[in-house]
Amino acid sequence: MKAQEQKKKKPYTAQDTIPYKEIYRDGICQTADNYFSKTIQFFDINYQLAQNDDKTTIFENYCEFLNYFDSSIQFQITFLNQQVNFEEYVKTIDIPLKGDNFDDIRKEYADMLKMQLAKGNNGLVKTKYITFGIKAENLKMAKARLEKVEAGILSNFKVLGAAAKSLNGVERLKILHDVMNMDTKEPFRFHYGMVAETGLGTKDFIAPTGFDFRNDSMFRMGQTFGCVSYLQITSPELTDRMLADFLDMEENLIVNIHVQPIDPKEAIKSLKNLLSNIQKMKIEEQKKAVRSGYDMDIIPTDLVTYGDDVQNLVTELQSRNEKMFKITFLLMNTADSKRKLDNIVYQTAGIAQKYNCNIRRLQYLQEQGMTASLPLGINQAEVHRMLTTTSTAIFVPFTTQELFQDGEALYYGLNALSNNMIMVDRKRLKNPNGLILGTPGSGKSFSAKREILNVFLITNDDIIVCDPEGEYFPLVHALNGQVVKISAKSTDYINPMDVNLDVIYHPEKYRINGDVEDIDTIIADKSEFIASFCELIMKKPQNAELDGDEVSIIDHCIKDIYEEYLFNDPKPENMPILEDFLNRLNVYADQNDAARRIANCLQLYVTGSQNVFNHRTNVDMNNRVVCFDIKDLGTTLRKAGMLIVQNMVWTRVSTNRALKKATRYYVDEFHLLLKQPQTANYSVEIWKRFRKWGGIPTGLTQNVSDFLGSLAVENIVGNSDFIYMLNQHSGDQKILAEKLNISPHQLSFVNNSNAGEGLIFYGNVIIPFSDKYPTDTKTYAIMSSKPEEMQTK
Repeated sequence: MKAQEQKKKKPYTAQDTIPYKEIYRDGICQTADNYFSKTIQFFDINYQLAQNDDKTTIFENYCEFLNYFDSSIQFQITFLNQQVNFEEYVKTIDIPLKGDNFDDIRKEYADMLKMQLAKGNNGLVKTKYITFGIKAENLKMAKARLEKVEAGILSNFKVLGAAAKSLNGVERLKILHDVMNMDTKEPFRFHYGMVAETGLGTKDFIAPTGFDFRNDSMFRMGQTFGCVSYLQITSPELTDRMLADFLDMEENLIVNIHVQPIDPKEAIKSLKNLLSNIQKMKIEEQKKAVRSGYDMDIIPTDLVTYGDDVQNLVTELQSRNEKMFKITFLLMNTADSKRKLDNIVYQTAGIAQKYNCNIRRLQYLQEQGMTASLPLGINQAEVHRMLTTTSTAIFVPFTTQELFQDGEALYYGLNALSNNMIMVDRKRLKNPNGLILGTPGSGKSFSAKREILNVFLITNDDIIVCDPEGEYFPLVHALNGQVVKISAKSTDYINPMDVNLDVIYHPEKYRINGDVEDIDTIIADKSEFIASFCELIMKKPQNAELDGDEVSIIDHCIKDIYEEYLFNDPKPENMPILEDFLNRLNVYADQNDAARRIANCLQLYVTGSQNVFNHRTNVDMNNRVVCFDIKDLGTTLRKAGMLIVQNMVWTRVSTNRALKKATRYYVDEFHLLLKQPQTANYSVEIWKRFRKWGGIPTGLTQNVSDFLGSLAVENIVGNSDFIYMLNQHSGDQKILAEKLNISPHQLSFVNNSNAGEGLIFYGNVIIPFSDKYPTDTKTYAIMSSKPEEMQTK
């Protein structure tokens, strides 16, 4: 009868080997009549790069995380390193051709991305999961308990600083499909409607072509060879680097840590029984010594040591926040040939031996080991080791974060630790404002140009550049952009009195939350800007502002000018200019001292030698790429010119906001704007308000000390969730370590680093990067800032 029962249980199909009954839409998996599980995917944090104090905090929080589980919850932590279809992986970074004048640049840039991708792990995707299971009488009762446990786990991950999300049924099935179909690398195509449509079960969509477990120490899964080993912990002390070294292998590898918490009372009771047995053994040894005529205190050393260890363990469980866990540490290696599999297993064993541990294959238990390597919460490989909370936590599941996003993600170099591509979308940040920091020659301008080119090729965003060194024109010309050269001798004119007439003629295009910008709003905004302009040219004392009479007369004159213009068939050729403003001031100058003072200061910029801004705009300010070249802007005009440029940017951002289009603004030599109160205040406003208006500003500067002149300017750093940090001066490194909480190890990546190397800050993520852009390309030629490599006009 027993043989007949075993025969019935023996799997005859690949589907029979997969040990679950049903995976429901919400992600709950029923593996037995009364056992249910769920899976949460969690993401990495920078543990290996963290400061020692931060490492200690993470470790302690992880210990609390482990202690959250009671004996009724069994959980499994899965680390999945898996090769994906490289051709499919390449598609995520490819840039489709559009049949316009820029296809040659698109193709070259896309080829560069593919080359950089090949330098990394060639499509080795690393993911991490925790699967937890409970016993329950039915699905309804299980669901309520699992949701409560799930909320607790997500809360603990939040404390650890790690992002996490619960997986639904389709996502769990995809993991199983990808693990068991490595040979085909076919994409997973399934939705729950297909079950009713085809009459097949979920296992039919994920099962491989077959399993072969006839070999005692390996198995076959389709055309893939695999074997499961367990970690034999023989070292008296473990290090948090061992798991990280396993996960750094650039081969297919699945690491699973099955954890079964033990009830504290049962654990202490079991240890006390063991201690009693040891005491009994000691007494027997003492009796034997007396009978033999030896000193009764002479007993075997191992027995003494063993007794002390058990006593210490009992003390830890009773007086410290320690629990006991039953641990199974499994490693599943796979390859497309037996020889390659043996080499990978040998490589894995070498890592274990490095830490005085051993890897042992599961003899005659390969099927049980394979099913235990699936994130289902089932452990049929009965190989256990008892560990305390602290000992279990030494396998910290965090190493180094990766940044690889899809969609409109831009390329920012390679991860200096893993060599994987860094692809991120700044729009996904809470605050996409950015800074590019670095010493001269570290690659600041090149990094900004590379981002500008990338933005142009894969997004519809508008791009505005403030160029104080005249080095962006090759790139702007290559993109058919508009270069506006601002100087006293320039024939390129921008009118500071410009307003957007399209708002007047087509107000329906500019609705924001149902509201349309009206003429009164346009006049008020223009009045505020002209007041800032007058405050600057009147050379007010430090931090002094216009008095009430001056502000009042400016507002009065601007209102007169624009009401007359906007309410009488406004045309671009009749757009007001500074001369109209001066003439209006002169009307009141005889009776109003404020009007006279402002008019006297304005004279230089209207009829004097610095009248470059007293003309109607004659350049295409609606071009998608606009670059303001202010290299030859003299000392007298520099302050006014920078203020007018910032106002033009505000106007563009305001217009694009209603059109739901992002505007990216790049300011090279940003410290020049921070030296003057008016432009500094404008910059602070940009960094505070741009996000809500769809603007993404980026400042490039050499010294961090430029931001420490005032508390308001210092807030620019606090309002920037994206920082691209290149080589730094030694003095600035100390400031950065304090302001941005950078560890000494992280700081080493910006200390005497080569051009294009440093740290990228993306939200709470800090990653060292290296960007070695190929120099034999057309795109490099139009982006290089080196004098000997720059294209000339």
